[in-house]
Amino acid sequence: MFLHWIDPVDAGHVRESSGVVLYGLRRFVSGAQSIAGVRLISLVGSIVTTKPNPKDIDVLVVVADNADLSALAVHARRSQGNAQSLNRGADVFLANEPGDYIGRTCRWRDCRPGVRQACDARHCGRRSHLHDDLDTLSLSRGIVASPPVTLWLSSRGELRSISKKSLRLLSTPLQPTSCAGGAS
Repeated sequence: MFLHWIDPVDAGHVRESSGVVLYGLRRFVSGAQSIAGVRLISLVGSIVTTKPNPKDIDVLVVVADNADLSALAVHARRSQGNAQSLNRGADVFLANEPGDYIGRTCRWRDCRPGVRQACDARHCGRRSHLHDDLDTLSLSRGIVASPPVTLWLSSRGELRSISKKSLRLLSTPLQPTSCAGGAS
């Protein structure tokens, strides 16, 4: 199961790089949960499967229509930088409150129309830091409605209860010991 693979207390074979990636994930969750309009933060993708050595961390964030995606994108870029320093990846997928996948956080600090020729977002700049590349990638409503691991859930500004295993994931003391360049 997922927690067996990532929990250094339960699985002594967890590699140091996994601990650094999880440290970056914790930093992302800590920063993202304080942004107004962020409703839910979950893990999806290969990290929550029995795949022996997942190469990336996929995070699903459900946001209100008025959530500040610029602030969320800052935390996403830090998480991505942390993962990339270890030749891993990180993606932050976004969904709205009704459960529709709306895209990912934009990877560029300067996000506006015409700045990046390589931008494949459908509506670059319509909503700051929303990379709506829905022709390239999409998440099913089932994944959005019932993500495998919920790390943080807010209801009207109050933290609702989540599984003890998810809380343990975020509270296990891990310190980055070899993060090249440091993620900040």
